[in-house]
Formats: sequence, structure tokens, C-alpha cells
Amino acid sequence: MEYTNTKNYQLGFADYKTYAFATAFVVGNILLPQLCHLIPKGGLIFLPIYFFTLIGAYRFGKNVGVLTAILSPVVNSVLFGMPPLAVLPAIMIKSIALALIASYVSKKYQKVTFPLIALVVVSYQLVGMFFEFAQGLYERFSVQDAFLRALQDVRIGFPGLLIQVVLGYLVIKKIYR
Repeated sequence: MEYTNTKNYQLGFADYKTYAFATAFVVGNILLPQLCHLIPKGGLIFLPIYFFTLIGAYRFGKNVGVLTAILSPVVNSVLFGMPPLAVLPAIMIKSIALALIASYVSKKYQKVTFPLIALVVVSYQLVGMFFEFAQGLYERFSVQDAFLRALQDVRIGFPGLLIQVVLGYLVIKKIYR
């Protein structure tokens, strides 16, 4: 399988580039969801709020990734009411998990491959599913309802997960060249 070697590029909080890249990725995570929300249930289907977090964390490290992961959902929620406050904790957990997992995988393997990007997407979704299941039980949902809630991204957002893997791989690979 073809892959691209990477020079790991972990930006620190003292580096102004961290904030510049995080700002650019947050803007992307604001514009892309607005575009997807033009389609009925587009946010649920395409899961656009995670895309630039994946790119930023994999390419520029955990600091850019975590800043993007925290600011993107909060700014979107404040400005546009999407995501709604009720689902904001789950989205934040998934976003932060995505940033940490993507930056770890990038740093550990020092390359971009389709299976590695798929591993990142599956991993953050598993963390998110566990959190949503636990949250559902805490909110006194039945076990079945909590389980269905936890699987929502996979059931409804499967096209978005595929886009994250395929387009994420292509964009990250292109950025490294």
C-alpha cells in the first residue's frame, strides 16, 4: 500500500503558528457544517464538525488539534445553535478524542496511510460511543435506547465517517507533499 512518510510537526502553545492553524481549522469547521446543514439532516449524515480537527491534529499535533476540537463545537453552538447544547458534551468528547488519537497515531507511525486514518476515525468513534452510552444510562434511558443513541453516528453518519477516512487521507497526504 502506498503511504507518505511524515516529518512529525508538533506545534507548541508558545508558537504563534499553533493559533494561526487552529483558527484556520476552526473556520473550516464552522463553514463546512453550515454548508452541510443546507441539506436536511446534513450535519447528522456528514458529521462535518470533525473533518478539520482530523486534518489539524494529524498534521500539526495535539495542541492545534485540541484547540480546534474545543473551539469548533462551542463557536458553532454559540453562533448558530448547532450543535444543540444537549449534544455538545458528546461532540466535545469525540472531538477531543479525535484530536488526541490523530496526533498520537501521526507521531507514533510518522506516515499517512489509509488504514491509519481509518484507525483514527474508528477509535474516536468508539470513545464517543462509550461516552454516549454511559451518558444515556446516566440520563436514565433504557439500555436499548442508550445503545441506539451511542450508535447514531454509525447508523446515520456512516457517509460522513467514510468521507472523513477517504477525504481525510487524501487531504492529509496532499498537505505532507
